[in-house]
Amino acid sequence: MKSILFLLAAISTLFLAACTPEYEENADALGFTAPTAQTVEKNKAVAKELPLGDTRDFEDAKRGLIAVPKNLKIEGDDGEILRDMEAFAFLKGEVPGSVNPSLWRQARLNNIHGLFEVTPGIYQLRGFDISNMTIIVGKTGWIIVDPLTTRETAAAAIAFAREHLPPKPIKAIIYTHSHMDHFGGVLGVITREEAVRDNVQIIAPEGFMEEATSENIMAGTAMSRRAVYQFGLRLPSSERGYVDTGLGSRIPFGTYGVLVPNVIVDHTPQEMVLDGVRFVFQFTPGSEAPAELAFYLPDSKSYCGAEILSHNMHNLYTLRGAKVRDALKWSGYIDEAMEIFGDAEICFASHHWPVWGKERARDFMEKQRDMYKYIHDQTMRLANSGYTPMEIAELIALPESLDMEFANRGYYGTLSHNSKAVYQNYLGWYDGNPASLNPLPPEESATRYVEYMGGADTIMEKARQSFDDGDYRWVAEVLNHLIFAQPDNKNARALLAKTYDQLGYQAESGVWRSEYLSAAYELRHGSPDTPMDISKIREVMKQTPPARFFDSISVRLNGPKAEGKNMVINVHFTDLGDNYVLSLKNAVLHHKMASPDPNADVTMEITYDLFIRILIGEAGLKETIFSDDLNVAGSRMDLLKFLMLLEKPNNNFNLIEP
Repeated sequence: MKSILFLLAAISTLFLAACTPEYEENADALGFTAPTAQTVEKNKAVAKELPLGDTRDFEDAKRGLIAVPKNLKIEGDDGEILRDMEAFAFLKGEVPGSVNPSLWRQARLNNIHGLFEVTPGIYQLRGFDISNMTIIVGKTGWIIVDPLTTRETAAAAIAFAREHLPPKPIKAIIYTHSHMDHFGGVLGVITREEAVRDNVQIIAPEGFMEEATSENIMAGTAMSRRAVYQFGLRLPSSERGYVDTGLGSRIPFGTYGVLVPNVIVDHTPQEMVLDGVRFVFQFTPGSEAPAELAFYLPDSKSYCGAEILSHNMHNLYTLRGAKVRDALKWSGYIDEAMEIFGDAEICFASHHWPVWGKERARDFMEKQRDMYKYIHDQTMRLANSGYTPMEIAELIALPESLDMEFANRGYYGTLSHNSKAVYQNYLGWYDGNPASLNPLPPEESATRYVEYMGGADTIMEKARQSFDDGDYRWVAEVLNHLIFAQPDNKNARALLAKTYDQLGYQAESGVWRSEYLSAAYELRHGSPDTPMDISKIREVMKQTPPARFFDSISVRLNGPKAEGKNMVINVHFTDLGDNYVLSLKNAVLHHKMASPDPNADVTMEITYDLFIRILIGEAGLKETIFSDDLNVAGSRMDLLKFLMLLEKPNNNFNLIEP
């Protein structure tokens, strides 16, 4: 987030303080109120339930430390701070009442950063990004596993490694899976030209490029807006603000890239020798990512679990929105690894810290395996007894043998929303109750709720009493109706913001905390007014097949406005040599790669590079249409009319109000 947004937020805070002093009482600079007595007591109860005095994870997280960067701060090309570990210095203090003590512990662990030796020949850079970069030393060079999220963070990490390890050329790069935080920084590790010149092997699971370049295309706008909440992008790092994701510290938003894989993993076991190092790959599609792999290094008896293993309960459903993940399949892959690589003495992964020792590694894997299968089996047991997703989320609980393991705690995923994901995977959104089949839309139902409940004043009086009683979940539900009925009700917004503060402070999940506190922030300061800069993803977009962009263009078509309009357009990419035929009929846009339609209304010739520049806003659409950079046969006005049927996505739509 740019510094100007902080300035605007501060100005907004001063204005709101004058308008609604009741919720600014005992609040921090951005309006986050102090933890109530009920929140403090609830967090103290969590501290008593868990063995927080167990220091084994801290010992493991520090084991093999070679060097720590002084004042780790990474800037983007525009001067924006992408990484600042000093911003989390507050974690060195005692746990405050505004943070769940279990999440505080996890945040402190994720704040341990630097260059570490896992075992001779295997090193990890942790804390430069939300994910880990692993360096495996080969006979003549380095094998890089997961080159982080952005070019800037990856460049800083690899430079730090070269300061403290004998520098070697990069011989291979492994992408464990298709999420951006595991490949987006590759151009900070090596340039395209160097990769081609040195014949660098780029290893990835089957389906990687399709998933890596298309996962967020169709619903990217909605997902990016929701990600603002999931990752607390507008929250300051503080005791009352952002603390941790649970999976790692903040996600950096810098410049992203990708190199196309030239070696594919598509089965288990798949043996390979990379620069003299023996690998046995495990193909794990449809687990934490649609395209994923893990691997075993038999010479050091080390298993890289990618992201099917981590020191937290992972997401079966992500709050930003995504296809649900298969808990049964996920558990099965861990079980398969235990069978095939049963002599593993070290487990390391794409996040967090390793586990050493054959017995401990097996116990870690076993409990992660059983956690996901328990969630799956018990959710479906309850579903088959007629329980709905909301009811299952309240009933399900891990057995003590799994629940007391810190690596199974809900720091990222939670038992509540993961059980709903399992239900959704099998039974979908409908809970079987006809009242849920066709309910009124939120604004209309909210207006009626408020009327039925005696009006806004009555609701506020009761809500204040429930807040004082610490009944925050109920207050949130009630006031949500009031705000959807009366979005300008300042007293309701103020009290709901205070309520979300408390729910955030109590959350063990880092992303639940960010969701609640982001909602509180926007109730006080409004939705963001600065769109995300998608030009930073240019290098990834260049590797995205045109068909995926035409898919996204199809969902931008305004159907009602397109009704009755028929058109055929040829789009010829001169630098690719490919032609796509777009056909508009019945208010639906179809596309296919085919020879040019001789009867098309419009034929346009354009370079793919210019096409990408238009998509990311670097080239103006109307100006381009009437410029010499675009060759058009047919009516340019017809082309413009077609383009005017496409809606520009709203990156900053409301989430917690109409």
